[in-house]
Amino acid sequence: MQIDGAGRQQRGHVLLIAGDAAVRRRAVQVAPSANLAALGVLPASALLNSQVPSDTTYLDGARDPNTVLMRLRAAAATPGPLLVYLSGRLTLDRRGHGLHLALAGTTASTVRYTALPWDWLGTELAARPAGPTTVVLDLVADKSAWPVLQEYGSLPASPSAEVYGVVVPPAFAGGPHQVSAYTRHWIDQLRRSPTRPANLQLHAFAVGAAALPPGTLVLPATRELGATAAPQAPQAPQAPQGQTPDPRPHIHALASGGRHQEAATLAQAWEQHVLQTHGYTSPEATHWAEIRADLARMAGNYRSATQLWINAGHTRLEQQSPDAPEVLAAAAGALYCWTQLKDQAAARDSGPELVRLLRALPSLEPRLLRLTQQRLEVLEGAVGTP
Repeated sequence: MQIDGAGRQQRGHVLLIAGDAAVRRRAVQVAPSANLAALGVLPASALLNSQVPSDTTYLDGARDPNTVLMRLRAAAATPGPLLVYLSGRLTLDRRGHGLHLALAGTTASTVRYTALPWDWLGTELAARPAGPTTVVLDLVADKSAWPVLQEYGSLPASPSAEVYGVVVPPAFAGGPHQVSAYTRHWIDQLRRSPTRPANLQLHAFAVGAAALPPGTLVLPATRELGATAAPQAPQAPQAPQGQTPDPRPHIHALASGGRHQEAATLAQAWEQHVLQTHGYTSPEATHWAEIRADLARMAGNYRSATQLWINAGHTRLEQQSPDAPEVLAAAAGALYCWTQLKDQAAARDSGPELVRLLRALPSLEPRLLRLTQQRLEVLEGAVGTP
């Protein structure tokens, strides 16, 4: 029996909250119920990183924010370790301009009465007794909430809590009903690792492996990950037998700090290692090509980023369905970088390949393909003009 400083028996709690699903153009961006079901097969000891006795509470389909508040308050009162997981759609109360987690049935006109005010989470966790507190987020922001998040640059929960997660922008097309990439990779790492990694390592792995849409808000950011998780770069891409010394957080930290050439060089070295280990058509090789594409974007090299994303999209299409989230994410990355190209010749050169990729995606919003074709026609008509 473990006793805390006040003489109470240590007891942990896992609180899993599924808000409203985020859907765009009939495509599911995040399916909170699927995420909760996947997490539910893991033992609480793995989620909490603790062997103390613990309880697990599932909140799926709740419509009353006060019901969620009562469960949150009860979980926050536990004297031992606490994990709060939230998945769903972030929205905005347009009258009070406060962020809310949309619950089942929440609409734009009923946010104040049917959604969970985000401030409630911080208020309840701030009163926690001594004990580690972890908040994990897998969210999508709608069009009303996204500008506020960009202004904040973060999504606070509680100063006393470790907060990890992602908030995907509203333009992401999404994929079929399934566990979202960030949560899926968090779970996979917990299952595969012989010893339970620290939460920061789990988060870093999930962010690096999830092929997140461009612009995704990552908590904590890559700069913080690099400072905490990987203070020194590996001298060579070596993978000790039976382990993973994942270099991705450090590579992204280099790029975030403006050291783009170092980041690109290190990524190329690891890509070559993966090519030799897994083969040129392996998912691992494609993922590293996508990492280099995002590094090129961060460096402002949109020409290279566009081509790398297009190549990754075509490669994934050879192995995955056209509506797979990874395929759609590659297409979104290619389209975004192409729209940032100021060099008309470069945009003309890569435009036809981009159009071919977008045409292969039946679940893509038709307007995106139409606008891409129109811009390409303008560029091709500008040949020879000063």
